[in-house]
Amino acid sequence: MKALLQRVKKSQVTVEGKIISRIDQGYNILLGVAKEDSEKDADILAEKIVNLRVMSDEKDKMNKSILESYGSILVVSQFTLMADPTSGRRPSFIKAAGAEAAKALYEYFVGKLKSLGIADVQKGEFGAYMDVEIVNDGPVTIMLDTRELKN
Repeated sequence: MKALLQRVKKSQVTVEGKIISRIDQGYNILLGVAKEDSEKDADILAEKIVNLRVMSDEKDKMNKSILESYGSILVVSQFTLMADPTSGRRPSFIKAAGAEAAKALYEYFVGKLKSLGIADVQKGEFGAYMDVEIVNDGPVTIMLDTRELKN
């Protein structure tokens, strides 16, 4: 499971011209689910994200977690994070989980963030064509991969 975490001043998702979710200060997370991912991967990733100290403190240093700063999280499903561009000119998405399994883990991940204490967790529309607006804060952008976090 991969997550591209971006610290944001605000972010929103629009589908067919209608804003379906919006947050202010917090994280925009683009989430990719691989075929072999499980709820354990989602647990590892969610725990890491809610405790990662990349939110600013009173001195503008990255010393607070999203929990400590009472920030919001917007999670957007992004199967293209599983792209394999190593061969040819068109990336392969063979490593990405199928829609049914990916959606189940996406929903599980969102629920896990809530259960870990994030009061405001918003989401995109799984499988839809979305316009995602992100106003980066910093910018702070971190790639997380459960394959690396397990080590």
